Amino acid sequence: MENEKITIEKNGETVECDVLFTFDCDATQKSYIGYTDHTEAANHRKNIYISSYNPYSFDQTLGSITDEKELEMISDVLYRLDQDVEEGKEWQKGK
Repeated sequence: MENEKITIEKNGETVECDVLFTFDCDATQKSYIGYTDHTEAANHRKNIYISSYNPYSFDQTLGSITDEKELEMISDVLYRLDQDVEEGKEWQKGK
């Protein structure tokens, strides 16, 4: 999925974002997309946004995530992804 981009509306402006990852969840029967606009949070990490979407629809409308269980599941996915990245950095140092 390298260099895949999406366009979103943010504060009334059109913003091009890089797609970082997608995943499906059997429990929610939904697909999710993670993307960034390359802005930084207070911790100096890039802001990452997650939305639900329908990968088979021509209308690529992104859905909001408001359900607590869904938010918890996404938090777990982001934590695992962060751990994988950190482990990859450690592996690269040992080369």
